[in-house]
Amino acid sequence: MRALLNGFTLHYFLSGDSTASPVIFVHGFPFSLEMWQGQVDAVVAEGFRAVAYDIRGHGMSDVGDGQYTIESHVDDLFALLDHLKIPKGVIVGLSMGGYITLRALEREPGRFTGAVLCDTRSEADTDEGRVKRAASARGVKKSGSTAFASDYVKMMFSQETFSGNPAAVESIRQIIARTPPLSIAGTLIALAARTDTTASLGKISVPTLILVGERDTVTPPASSQSMQAKIPGAELHVVPGAAHLSNFDNPAFFNEKLIAFLKRVSRGS
Repeated sequence: MRALLNGFTLHYFLSGDSTASPVIFVHGFPFSLEMWQGQVDAVVAEGFRAVAYDIRGHGMSDVGDGQYTIESHVDDLFALLDHLKIPKGVIVGLSMGGYITLRALEREPGRFTGAVLCDTRSEADTDEGRVKRAASARGVKKSGSTAFASDYVKMMFSQETFSGNPAAVESIRQIIARTPPLSIAGTLIALAARTDTTASLGKISVPTLILVGERDTVTPPASSQSMQAKIPGAELHVVPGAAHLSNFDNPAFFNEKLIAFLKRVSRGS
């Protein structure tokens, strides 16, 4: 399905009973809603309503001018929830999706009944990180998305997934390769320019689950432990054997913790 929101056409997917408690999935960079298929199927099977969408410039959503910000991504999220007439729900964000989630919680916390932060962090980029993103933006515009994808997937998965589940690696590689260089470059700049949400962690008042891959080198477990220490009552689980895409590396563990959390939130406990 598609909707014109904030001057962009966003592609989104709905599944499950329209009267069930909604779970909103926000994907990472530079992926698409397809990365959540295993979680969408799992939560719908447990009686929840799943909402997943392609962030602007990704998947089947419009590319536009390639000038993105985390703020505009949050604007799109809110506009989509308004379009779907979803007043509240549990939000699940991985990596960049986590950055969007944290800023959304900072801006309008009343829109959410719970939050799941996956393989993400609250800190803004260091100067070194910004320089690296700028170099990556130059590189993808020069060499294209296919070359970028081949390098990028090496940071996303555990070695066990590369050897034991090459289909998962290839699916993500293809998603990245289909993302236009303009979108990848524009999103890299948006990520480099994002705000630091650390100071607002202590104000998060909804139930919060943090999941992070044991072998995540992009947003390592120490970053998640730091967030847990600052978010009142936050629950943290380190996903065994997983790297940055913990929902792909160990979907059974990831889904078990996610669904248990969703059930507790729906019971109000």
